[in-house]
Amino acid sequence: MGLLEGKNALIFGLANDKSIAWGITQAFKREGANIGISYAGEMLERRVKPLAEQVDCKWVEECDITKDDQIAQTVEKAAKHFGKIDVLVHSIAYAGRDELSKPFNETSREGFKVAMEISVFSLVALTNAFLPIMNPGASVMCMTYYGSVKVAPHYNVMGVAKAALESSTRYLAYELGPKKIRVNAISAGPIRTLAAAGVGGFRDMYKHFADMAPMRENVTIEDVGNSAVFLASDLSAHVTGEVLYVDSGFNIIGVQVSEKDEKGG
Repeated sequence: MGLLEGKNALIFGLANDKSIAWGITQAFKREGANIGISYAGEMLERRVKPLAEQVDCKWVEECDITKDDQIAQTVEKAAKHFGKIDVLVHSIAYAGRDELSKPFNETSREGFKVAMEISVFSLVALTNAFLPIMNPGASVMCMTYYGSVKVAPHYNVMGVAKAALESSTRYLAYELGPKKIRVNAISAGPIRTLAAAGVGGFRDMYKHFADMAPMRENVTIEDVGNSAVFLASDLSAHVTGEVLYVDSGFNIIGVQVSEKDEKGG
């Protein structure tokens, strides 16, 4: 018996087989969940459909999360197919290339609005829209990153958006708690995903991370998938409003000293 046997789980934001959402999808499948996948536009369809087949997913729907009517239609289709929902995964973030390469003070008004709407408000909009078909004990989760609480060079407006996403997680957890619905965030260490490729200097940061993290290792989409299983399952029945770090301990380090420096000093 898998930990998610009999649970219906919807995953928003799958882009390709490098996505954190794919690590979560695979882990959910392994633990027996019935999976639904939503993706963000026609261009991704040819990547996502074959992945859905790999996990025997029969519900694959395009949804533009910037349009309330599309979200409502997606909820309707999900209700028809699944009845009720037990798990909602939000793995959606976007900021324009300019916003991730120019200095933060040059962020444009439009760029700021777009990053906030797609990366943050979509969590609120999806949670609210799916609320009527969520079972008591349901679990909502989103993906964040340490650049929300500390400066990660070049992460810029995404860091600000992730801070807002983490705050939204807490407010949603407060509102939905009486309905026995939990809302949490996973803060993963840097992973080579499509989203990460847009962040300037990512390659150097990725290497630095493994040198500095207590476990001296980068994290994988499989690591995040396994943590998502915990948050989706009844094992975390009273965990809500939390940010769960899956980052080899990087976030606990205050002063960063590499092994090289230690040996030298």
